[in-house]
Amino acid sequence: MTRQSVTILGATGSIGVNTLDVIGRNPDRFAVAALTARRNVALLAEQCARFDARLAVIADPSLGRDLSAALRERGARAEVMTGPAGLAAAAAMPEADIVMAAIVGAAGLQSTFRAASCGKKILLANKESLVVAGEVFVNEARRHGARIVPVDSEHNAIFQSLPLGFEAGAGLADGLDAAGVEKVILTASGGPFLDLPAAELAGVTPAQACKHPNWEMGRKISVDSATLMNKGLEVIEARWLFNARPEQIEVLIHPQSIVHSMVAYRDGSVLAQMGTPDMRTPIAHALAWPQRIEAGVRRLNLAQMNDLSFREPDLQRFPCLGLAFEAMRRGGSAPATLNAANEIAVESFLEGRIGFDRIPQLVEATLERAELCRLDSLDEVLEHDREARRIARRIAEQLQ
Repeated sequence: MTRQSVTILGATGSIGVNTLDVIGRNPDRFAVAALTARRNVALLAEQCARFDARLAVIADPSLGRDLSAALRERGARAEVMTGPAGLAAAAAMPEADIVMAAIVGAAGLQSTFRAASCGKKILLANKESLVVAGEVFVNEARRHGARIVPVDSEHNAIFQSLPLGFEAGAGLADGLDAAGVEKVILTASGGPFLDLPAAELAGVTPAQACKHPNWEMGRKISVDSATLMNKGLEVIEARWLFNARPEQIEVLIHPQSIVHSMVAYRDGSVLAQMGTPDMRTPIAHALAWPQRIEAGVRRLNLAQMNDLSFREPDLQRFPCLGLAFEAMRRGGSAPATLNAANEIAVESFLEGRIGFDRIPQLVEATLERAELCRLDSLDEVLEHDREARRIARRIAEQLQ
């Protein structure tokens, strides 16, 4: 069996670490081409040494020498590059068959686009590529023959529950209707504050917001889960992955995180993908798709599943989800504005400059002030993102 070579953009984050865990369990199937990190020199060097990566990229240019020294200490042979040029080179490596796009936030946009323009098989964990630049990104992937396999547990669950042969992001003309699908249903755990009295949300601390009940995630995505903005971003992502109309996307709260998402069909059937809350399941599926491989995941014991519950989300309690649905309906630059404002809001909250309850206020105010326009290229997307962030920062100062 010929091994496939994998580049991981964001190797030191939770998705990257879990991807390397799955690769390590399947050394006969996968090799590592390139690994990148933002600032974590020590872990990146350790990963490069263990998996014999050919290229190591540190996004912070000031850390290039530190990375070179760390690699020498470990006897790693990886070439070192830094900054956006290094990330682009990693995404475009001719040796890489697969690119795991796992850089969090808009920072991962350019390298993910580069992978699309090179026709790679893209394992998409960077949801911002579709939230911020959905139509532009899908068209770029289609133009160059890139294949998109979703890694977010919810979108991967939907992908697994769609008919065999359905291509995620493959085209804008054919959608769910052609597959006999009535709607896709994204499940959400509800985060750590699902039943916290609304009056107490203003006093929530960053430490509390980052303590997710079911998943181990980074700080930013943990806060997004606590506000349900993460689910809102996933709604927009689903629109582009599956060419779904807004009315074909639904969200249900499912605190146990066992049913990862569902697909409802025209004939009344509902297909659900279930499993223990472990990101190695969707990562392994995406890596080997359309085959299946060992992921190291604890097996689900259905006999112990005595309480699987579902409820509709409370949009007054979690206004970020409603704002995301509205941005999707408005289209154009609205989702890009939503994402930029949310990143500034979460950053401000984690730094203690605004309260938890001010996050949706900041996002809504930015949506009201930023221009709504059509975005036709990555350059236009990035320029709008910069302007939306400028507006959001001004609003954040006013909310302090």
